[in-house]
Amino acid sequence: MPGEVLVFDMDGVLVDVSESYRECIEQTVKSFTGREISRAAIQDLKNQGGWNNDWELSHRIIGDLGVTVDYAEVVDYFQRIFFGDDHREGLVLQEHWVARPGLLERLGWRFQFAIFTGRTRDEVKVTLERFGRSLRFDPVITVEDVARPKPAPDGLLRIAELAPGRKLWYVGDTPDDARSARAADVAFIGIAAPSNPHHRELALLLKQEHALAVLEDINQLERVLE
Repeated sequence: MPGEVLVFDMDGVLVDVSESYRECIEQTVKSFTGREISRAAIQDLKNQGGWNNDWELSHRIIGDLGVTVDYAEVVDYFQRIFFGDDHREGLVLQEHWVARPGLLERLGWRFQFAIFTGRTRDEVKVTLERFGRSLRFDPVITVEDVARPKPAPDGLLRIAELAPGRKLWYVGDTPDDARSARAADVAFIGIAAPSNPHHRELALLLKQEHALAVLEDINQLERVLE
């Protein structure tokens, strides 16, 4: 069995979600307010930390634009456009797997893989069934598995309990991911994609949060983990 555990966040790390979750935020805000929100404005809030939950973020933006709506209505609309009818037409199908062929297979010889994500189990399942059938991620810790979401360290601490005495690495793309890793005393590698509207700012924030390295995407992981 590999000796160390490589833990991945999903969104922006394993999966490009610019046309799924980010698009869902935009469409949800527009549906309730009639106003458009830019990707840069969404990233500004993400960079502030505390907005790992895109439902809460959408609800916050809607409120800031002067519209009062029940949180449950926001969640329901968001999920309907994310999943679509029977998971066949939703924006989840616009996601793209980031890892190039062979990368994770090579890393899998050296590392056990795990996931700690702010997604629900259903959201994880749909994406891994599309892209990760040949890979083993164990454990997979979702927002439904922790008492406190990121930036709390609960998910990483749970994974550490399941892998006693083994070194953990966490790969994430937000300040909340970095803060969660630091609180759990886990080595952190940041991702700041050049396509991010605030790429340079995000890279600096992740370095300030003690990232061991900040990469453009996970295809650069091998040079860091040598």
